[in-house]
Amino acid sequence: VQLQASGGGLVQAGGSLRLSCAASGRIYSSTVMAWFRQPPGKEREFAAAIRWGSGNRYYRDSVKGRFTISKDSAKNTVYLQMDSLKPEDTAIYYCAVERNGLSYREVDYDYWGQGTLVTVSS
Repeated sequence: VQLQASGGGLVQAGGSLRLSCAASGRIYSSTVMAWFRQPPGKEREFAAAIRWGSGNRYYRDSVKGRFTISKDSAKNTVYLQMDSLKPEDTAIYYCAVERNGLSYREVDYDYWGQGTLVTVSS
């Protein structure tokens, strides 16, 4: 599986961005697609995930109510709609695939996209 992330950019606090991650290769119903992020000078952290088969969604607490993860099965693409952005959301955002179920740990993910930079100015 290859992942291509896009949609990052510079936005003012309170603004919105939508990230996209297109996957090539077979995506199974057991697959979980996730977004992780790495703020400047910090470790990479889980942001959101979606189960490909059921569509169940999971979020870190700090983005709940502001971020929405979704998928387009026909396009093998996952999206992250980010609203009410805050400066602390500034990070490189990575999409990732876990073939066998949900995990919040990056070490469990099998495939990674190249990352897209989101910068939120105050």
